[in-house]
Formats: sequence, structure tokens, C-alpha cells
Amino acid sequence: MTQAPRLGGIHHVAYRCRDAKETVTFYREMLGMGFQLAIAEDKVPSTGAPDPYMHVFLDCGGGNVLAFFELPHSPTMGRDAATPEWVQHIAFKVESEADLLAAKARLEMHGIAVTGPVHHGVFKSIYFFDPNGHRLELAWQFGTSDQMARLNAVAEDMLEEWSRTRRAPRHAAWLHEAADAGR
Repeated sequence: MTQAPRLGGIHHVAYRCRDAKETVTFYREMLGMGFQLAIAEDKVPSTGAPDPYMHVFLDCGGGNVLAFFELPHSPTMGRDAATPEWVQHIAFKVESEADLLAAKARLEMHGIAVTGPVHHGVFKSIYFFDPNGHRLELAWQFGTSDQMARLNAVAEDMLEEWSRTRRAPRHAAWLHEAADAGR
């Protein structure tokens, strides 16, 4: 058996967009992301199929890249109707609670509905949607290394219990109690 490859991180994550220019403008102006590059082709490189596209890449910081495809000849984009809209999302880090609150104020000032901050025990988040309907999250993590170690120590047990029962295990109930106390 061969060994699994040693990964060096995520090169980029790609989603679909309705309008590449509108998408770049949103991420640039609302989240301060740098527009790195655009690739446009008339054929899909991996399949050779004739399907013109625009592929744009945005700098998320920390060496992370978020990319989008505009596919003008494909059916109108949608989302998985069987999955609640809160499940599929892209989460970005912010450095402080002040940054989180400032981002919320800026988004709301531009007419974007924002949920939160939501307290998750070791981090707080805000949630909103981009012009394509993708749910976004900004998260400020404040959990201590001890708290993170406690969560890591019970991760396998929680997964096993969930796998057997499909009910939320109580191994990390302290996390939710901390969140409830911090609301």
C-alpha cells in the first residue's frame, strides 16, 4: 500500500458565481481581498469540452485563495435544496472582536443583512451572504490552547458516539455552557 501524499495546504477553493466582475468587486470592497488573477478559456482544460468560462482568484490572506467560475452557457446556478442554507458556507478568520464588529458595521452600512455575533464557546462569528447566495462567515477565535486541547482530546470519542447514535454527544458540553454564559 502506498503512503498518502503529504499535503502542503489548500491551493485554492473554487465556487461558482453569476457575474465575475460583481463577485470580485464585492470581495474586494466588502472584505478587502486582493484580486490576484483571472483565467478565461473557451474549452475546459481537463475535459476539452467547449464551455467558455472566467475563473477569478482572490487573496484571503495567509496564503489562502478563494476562486470563482462564471459559466455563462450553463444553466442558472442554484444551491442544494436538500441542504439547509446555514450548512454550506465559507468561513474567514479575523484577528479580533473589534475587527469582527467593525466588519459587521461595514456590511450593514452597505445594506447587507448580518446575523450575529454568535458565540460558539471558543470563537464568535457573524454570517451574511455574497451576491451569489453563498453564505459567508467571519470568525474571531479566542479559545485558549487548553480549551482547544480539551476539544481535541474528545474529538474521536464524540465522532464514535455520533456515529452510533446520531445524537449530540455531551463530551464538550462545557463549550456550549460557556457560549450560553457569554451571550
